[in-house]
Formats: sequence, C-alpha cells, structure tokens
Amino acid sequence: MPQEPENDQKPGGGVAAVERAFAILNAFRAGDASLPLNEIARRTGMYKSTILRLITTLVQEHCIVRLDDGTYQLGSMLLHWGGLYQAALRLDDHVPPILRRLAQETGEGASFFTREGSVRVCLFRVDSSRSIRDHVHTGDLLPLDKGAAGRVLASFDRTLTDPAHFPAQPLIATVGEREPDIAAIAAPVFGTQGSLRGALAISGPAVRFSLDLVPAMSQALLKAASELTRRLGGDSSMLDRADSLSALSNPMD
Repeated sequence: MPQEPENDQKPGGGVAAVERAFAILNAFRAGDASLPLNEIARRTGMYKSTILRLITTLVQEHCIVRLDDGTYQLGSMLLHWGGLYQAALRLDDHVPPILRRLAQETGEGASFFTREGSVRVCLFRVDSSRSIRDHVHTGDLLPLDKGAAGRVLASFDRTLTDPAHFPAQPLIATVGEREPDIAAIAAPVFGTQGSLRGALAISGPAVRFSLDLVPAMSQALLKAASELTRRLGGDSSMLDRADSLSALSNPMD
C-alpha cells in the first residue's frame, strides 16, 4: 500500500491534509450562501494555492460546489451524510451517558424533558446518589408552566415563541415553584434547523443550591447541554457563549 507523505503526518496521529480539508468545510457558517476564495483563505488562515488544491478533491467528492461566479458553496454529500446521521440517531445512545456524568459532577438528579402539548414528560432520569433528593421518574408528566425545565421548553420552542424573543440567557433557574424547597436549573438542547429537542435539567433540595455551588453547577449544565446539542446536530453557540449563574432566584417572587 502507498504510504502517506511523512510531512503530512501530525504528532497526535492526525493527517494534516484531512484537517485542512475540514477547516475549509468549517469555514462555512449559518447564513453563508456561498464564499469567495479570498474569504475562505481569511477564515482558515491558509494559502489560496493550498485551498485550491484541496477544493479540487472536495468538489470531486461533492462536498463543495463551485458556482458560475467563482464562489463556493457546500455540496450535496454533506446533506447525504446528515441524513444518514439523523436516521441512525437515537436519544437513548446520547442522553443517558450525559445525564450520568452531569449527576456525578453536580451531585444532583439530572433529567431530560420534552414537551407534549401543555405538559412536559421526563424521557430520561438519573437520580442523585444522595439519600435526600428530588424525586422525578422517567415517564412523569409535569406542568409546562412550572419548574425550570418547563420554562425552558416554553421559552425556546419555535412553535411557541418567536426566536427573536428568546431569552438572552439560556439557563433558567427556579426555587420552590413545582415542589416546596426544591431548586432546579435547566438549559435547552437544540437539534437540526434550530429545533428544540428538549430541556436538560438538574434538581435537588434548594439548600444545596448555594451561592458558592451554583456557578459550577450551572457551568456543568451548560457544558452538557452544549455537547448534547452538537451530538444531535444542533447549533450550540448560544450555550457556548452563555455565562454561568451566580445565584438562584424564584421568578414567582
């Protein structure tokens, strides 16, 4: 078999040419109908000659299309791959591991909710290892207008709320709203085309959601929601830009 050129190998085991090809594909952002060569070079930091050499192969493989005006746009192969990914995607493969890690990192129960009409349903749940905890079970139907997860589902669903009016902060926290003395923090999880796939939440006794613990807990939740969003093919930029909460407050106060 032919060997890869030595200068194309990277210390970590990667292949530089492949990484550069992905950099070209990743140069395209939401809202880009097409990009000229100059802009691709600016966004990737690569020489135009290098880009043109790699684009030749990307065009052959239908990953990029060269338009008549000389600009480039993403090709049909990416849509084909996206369809294969979506067809194989199962929440069961992705949500439980993230919930287990979130529960371990925060010490509180972790849940994933989706909306069903005027209520929310708990699709997945990992309990806290502590003896005193919030009692939520898989399959529970809970109000949409009470609790952090319910508020997230109502606030970030495009079928209920205009995206222009989405809250600037993706984290929503409540205390004692659904159950007395129970606190919760929730964040949205997005899928393809901005769809809301669900709400990721941690919950437990309010006394454990103290001022010194809430920032780390909310940061862990943001990280988990961002990772799950990316796994489900969604845009995680809102979650990646968000700041962790510094305190909890009851919006009903």
